Amino acid sequence: MSAQSLHSTLAAADSGEDGSVRGDTGLLRIALRLDAIATGAVGLAALVGCAAFDGALGLSTAFLAGLGAFLVLYALGVWRVATRATPHRTAVRVVIGLNLLWFADSVLTAVAGWMDPTGLGTTLIVLQAIAVLGFADLQMFALRKARKSVR
Repeated sequence: MSAQSLHSTLAAADSGEDGSVRGDTGLLRIALRLDAIATGAVGLAALVGCAAFDGALGLSTAFLAGLGAFLVLYALGVWRVATRATPHRTAVRVVIGLNLLWFADSVLTAVAGWMDPTGLGTTLIVLQAIAVLGFADLQMFALRKARKSVR
């Protein structure tokens, strides 16, 4: 997807006077909820299991604990966006943008070998990056679908 295509997708959702996405937002809210649940689960696993996972993943306990705490807080924010009857357009854009940034950073981390993860650690970084990209793609699709339902 080109940058211009991404921009037009994110900018295209019609909004009400208060900035909320208009149209059928059912799929969008589901996509956001799934993202929040998956992100929260990964965050809790990293937070609770940080000491047990550090050796297997090659990532420090402190890094995993910080990552887990961040992901739990992020998941709560995404859940808040998802539970609105009409999600706010800017909030949805922020979630999609952060997901795309997370994907890019994860791929770069895996390719560059930053933090010297083990093979398992690198595999998990790549797998979660693919999942995050999937959530961003589904959220962009759902945003477009909501806009088209207004017509």
